[in-house]
Amino acid sequence: MNNIKKIGKAFLITTLTMLILILILTILNYIDFINGKITNILKIIIPLISIGIGGFTLGKKANKNGYLEGLKFGLILTTIIAITNLLFFNISIKDIVFYIILIISSIIGSMIGINRQKENKD
Repeated sequence: MNNIKKIGKAFLITTLTMLILILILTILNYIDFINGKITNILKIIIPLISIGIGGFTLGKKANKNGYLEGLKFGLILTTIIAITNLLFFNISIKDIVFYIILIISSIIGSMIGINRQKENKD
């Protein structure tokens, strides 16, 4: 039960971070502060940052094996995203590569989080 709570909290933080960053991107795009190329790049970077922050949060709560916590979290999120995309769109090879990069982002975030936790204990 405790593990589900930790993953739920990381999922909530990921979702809120993504929503806030997308809102900022939308506002900046609406007032023509950024152009289309930068918008397309940021549409790729925002999920990476959000999932990395969620992995970081999960890693700070983990006792050991931060990469496994990040892998679990990344697999859960990418499975949800893939199923949603499969219902509305077709999935291509480019999407699968993006999902793998999202999983790696979660793993790296979780590894950084568990290392920060160890630094704070010392």
